Amino acid sequence: MEGLPNRELLEAMHSFPCTYTFKVIGSGDSQFAGRVVSAVRGHLTEDAEPAFSTIKSSRGNHMCVTIEPVVESADMVLKMYVTLRDVEGVVMLM
Repeated sequence: MEGLPNRELLEAMHSFPCTYTFKVIGSGDSQFAGRVVSAVRGHLTEDAEPAFSTIKSSRGNHMCVTIEPVVESADMVLKMYVTLRDVEGVVMLM
């Protein structure tokens, strides 16, 4: 999948299951963080509550959402990246 981390590298660098950090930069609107959290929660068990934090740019035009779900595999990470890049307002995904 183009633009996504390499599965083999993910498997070499992480011992799954583990906490994985996603940084999602996008629009500064009040609903952006909720859309990001909802997208990640769609891949988790019903009772999972991933830790997340937000930082707004100085002008408020953009927001960075850092979210840290527990992931079961490299494939799960890749699926989350695919979902996150389709979230409305996403500018950059790390």
